[in-house]
Amino acid sequence: MTIEVRVPQLPESVADATLVAWHKQPGEAVGRDENLADLETDKVVLEVPAPVAGVLRELKVAAGATVTSGTLLAVIEAGEAATAKATEAPAPSAGAPKGEGARLGPAARRIVEEQQIDPATIAGSGREGRVTKQDVVRALDAKPAAAAVTPRSAPAAAPTAARTGRTEQRVAMTRLRARIAARLVEAQNTQALLTTFNEVDMKALSDARARYKERFEKTHGVRLGFMSFFVKAAVEALRKFPVVNAYVDGADIVYHDYYDIGVAVSTDRGLIVPVLRDADLMSAADIERAIGAYAQKARDGSITIEELTGGTFSITNGGVFGSLMSTPIVNSPQSAILGMHKVQERPVVVDGQVVVRPMMYLALSYDHRIIDGREAVQFLVTIKDCLEDPTRLLLQI
Repeated sequence: MTIEVRVPQLPESVADATLVAWHKQPGEAVGRDENLADLETDKVVLEVPAPVAGVLRELKVAAGATVTSGTLLAVIEAGEAATAKATEAPAPSAGAPKGEGARLGPAARRIVEEQQIDPATIAGSGREGRVTKQDVVRALDAKPAAAAVTPRSAPAAAPTAARTGRTEQRVAMTRLRARIAARLVEAQNTQALLTTFNEVDMKALSDARARYKERFEKTHGVRLGFMSFFVKAAVEALRKFPVVNAYVDGADIVYHDYYDIGVAVSTDRGLIVPVLRDADLMSAADIERAIGAYAQKARDGSITIEELTGGTFSITNGGVFGSLMSTPIVNSPQSAILGMHKVQERPVVVDGQVVVRPMMYLALSYDHRIIDGREAVQFLVTIKDCLEDPTRLLLQI
């Protein structure tokens, strides 16, 4: 019996996808739910699992083609007999990596195939032993580099005045990078963007984190970071200034009575913004746990489109890369985004005395069409007050 493999139903926000690579070739045995191919959309890389065990008989679409929901991709001959026959006389696949039994994320698989590494030799740190991109990179870094040996009799090369053989490399943007570029330009062209700044004294927050982080981790099984405090502070500020949680739709302003906070995560493919649904109902542990799970999914390429869709307000942290100050661009159609930055000790005046404190610059970029400067400044001051006195978060004042 033959079974058709088709592109799964894509969300309404995704029109099509690119078939990046096939991981099986005609004549090869496949197991049920084994990944056959990678589909790259504007937001994520999706895997195409085999619906049944059997033998891959025919590929209907070549790598690099654009496909839509329901497109016929391949045909599988189902059944144990077909699988046994393929196992007895397997069809070779050019360029396929050894150790096909290893479970690889899409990003990891791409590197494995390019570098011709045996994935069976790589220990997976992802869920259920999944090999992530970072696992592959670590394996590559651990390989001994071949030493270049120059015979003693060889004369030293004469220095040249100019580099010879200069080349350029033209590489097509990934769909995600192209989508990011288009959305950034769209935001700049359709919104009246403005950025306001403030700074926050992180001493009280740093002291609280240092005091409770061990007990927090022991109780909840997750590390206590700063992001949960910032999410909570953002929710309190959004409660006071609901227009910051709204967006423009034609001649209307659409307000939300819920708080879905997007948290920017950097990946090797670009910046993605997974969403914390109903962040106002989440505890600090829930927030830290969710962010950690999203980061892991982003690294191993298993994050879903649904987890990246929506959001009423976003937070981005350039401080993890050392950024001291920036003007983040709003994640359209949202109307505002909060930018966190590096915590740096600086001299400040407290109660008439110059003291050294851990300080962070905050930036709020916003759509000036619906958010006035007064509201933007007061919103940022609310976040500053909550972070400098974390008790406010507990009392919601």
